[in-house]
Amino acid sequence: MRFLPIVLAACLAASPAAANPDVWVHEWPNTDFDKTSVSDWGEILSGGPPKDGIPALSDPVFTSVADEARLQAREPVITLEVAGETPRAYPIRYLTWHEIVNDTVGGIPVAVTFCPLCNSGITFDRRTAAGVLDFGVSGKLRNSDMVMFDRQTESWWQQAIGEAIVGDLTGTELDTLPSWMESWQAFSTRNPDGLVMAQPNFSRRYGTNPYVQYDSSQRPFLYSGEMPPHDIPALARVVRVGDRAWPLTRLAEEGEVSEAGVVISWTEGQASALDSSRIAGGREVGNVRVRNAAGEDLAHDVMFAFAFHAFWPDGTWMLPN
Repeated sequence: MRFLPIVLAACLAASPAAANPDVWVHEWPNTDFDKTSVSDWGEILSGGPPKDGIPALSDPVFTSVADEARLQAREPVITLEVAGETPRAYPIRYLTWHEIVNDTVGGIPVAVTFCPLCNSGITFDRRTAAGVLDFGVSGKLRNSDMVMFDRQTESWWQQAIGEAIVGDLTGTELDTLPSWMESWQAFSTRNPDGLVMAQPNFSRRYGTNPYVQYDSSQRPFLYSGEMPPHDIPALARVVRVGDRAWPLTRLAEEGEVSEAGVVISWTEGQASALDSSRIAGGREVGNVRVRNAAGEDLAHDVMFAFAFHAFWPDGTWMLPN
C-alpha cells in the first residue's frame, strides 16, 4: 500500500521520548503543558510532519460552480450551507493536503476540518470566550486523530471532539456547525449558483490520495486502543450524531433510517477519498444527509468505527434489529 512509507517514517518519529512535554516545549514554547485533560502523554504521538508541516489554509479563494473544471462527479466535498449565504463546497482533494480551512461565512468565522486517518470531516465555529481563534495542524496525533492548535494561545485541540486538550484553553469546546460530505455532482446539481474553493497556491498532488487503500486496512495508523465492538471492522465508516453511531453498511442497505430523533438518508454517488490513488476513482461510499424531524440539517460526522469507539467508549451503536 502506498501510504506505508509515510507510516514507517512516522513510526520512527513517534518514539517514547517524543511523548514528553519536556521535549515538546522547545517546539511549543507558548503552550502551557501544565494544563491538560490528557492523563497519559503516551497517547499523543508524532504523525511525522512538524508543526505547520501540513499547512492549514486561511481566507480561501472561491470560484463559481459553473467555472469549476477540475473536480470529477464522484469526488467528495464538504458542504457548508449557512442561512442567507451562497452554499460553499470545500473539496477533499485539497483538504487531504491541508486538513484545516479557516474561513468566514455570513459573518461566522469557521474552521472546516478533515482528518484523513479518521475520515472525520467537521466544521467548527471559531468563536470562543477567549476570542476568535485561527487553527493550524500540530503534526501530532491522538488515537490516530489530528491534533489541531490555535495560533492565539497555542493550545492543542482534538479534532474529533472539538475540544482543547492541552494549554490555556483546556476544556474549551467549539460549537459544531451542520456540514456534510457529499459528491461534487450532488453539490453542483443542487447548487448551480454555488461556490467552490479554488485550488490553493501550493505545490501538491491535488486530486491524488497519499493513503492508498487505507480504508481497507485491518488496523488504523498509530493506534493502539481497543477495536470496535460487535465485530465491526476498525476502518468501517459510521455516521456519528452526538454519542450514537450508525454503521454505514446499515444505512446503505436500508436507504433511510428514522430513530433517536434523527433521519439519516443514504444515496449512492460518492467516491471514497482513502481508496484508490486517484480520489475520483475511489470505491463507492455514498452520500449521507442527517436531519431532524423538521427536516433541518444536523451536525454529524462520518468517521471510522475505531475513532468513534476511542472518543466515545460508552457511546451507543445503532445496529440493525
